[in-house]
Amino acid sequence: MKRTPVEEMTPAELASFAKEIVVRKLSERAHSRSDLAQALARKLVPEGVVEATLDKFETAGLIDDEEFARSWVQSRQRGKGLSSRALAMELRRKGVDDEISKEVIAELDPDAEVEAAHRLVRSRLRSLSRFDEATKLRRLTGMLARKGYSSQMCFEVVRQELGADKQALDSM
Repeated sequence: MKRTPVEEMTPAELASFAKEIVVRKLSERAHSRSDLAQALARKLVPEGVVEATLDKFETAGLIDDEEFARSWVQSRQRGKGLSSRALAMELRRKGVDDEISKEVIAELDPDAEVEAAHRLVRSRLRSLSRFDEATKLRRLTGMLARKGYSSQMCFEVVRQELGADKQALDSM
């Protein structure tokens, strides 16, 4: 079935086309309003139709940037072990308002962030057993830094885990 170019669509066909795109995207996973607006723009949907369509979905409660941000943060922190700083940058790239991002990030438990860093280091430490302490320190702190952790936290967590690893080896 050949699709009619956007330029040749009637206003009703444009609205239906935009709605179809948004429904398809939302059926895959939650999206921010900005993500959806970009998807519609890539399909050359006129700005007025984009706004009207997204307003309808937002009014119906199907687009909620705050709920999207909460879900995204929980998923990415749990799955990837990202720091709050990295999560804030991701939300900004997703087009989530900075105030919403700050609010959602503030809800994170700082202890959970530290525990996530420890988990990441412990899981990576196993694959670094053949390296000397300096190499382990460099690689592990680099990994945490790429996940958005501060340099102070990187060094604290890695030193604690290297100390625990060394104690476990000494007790054998």
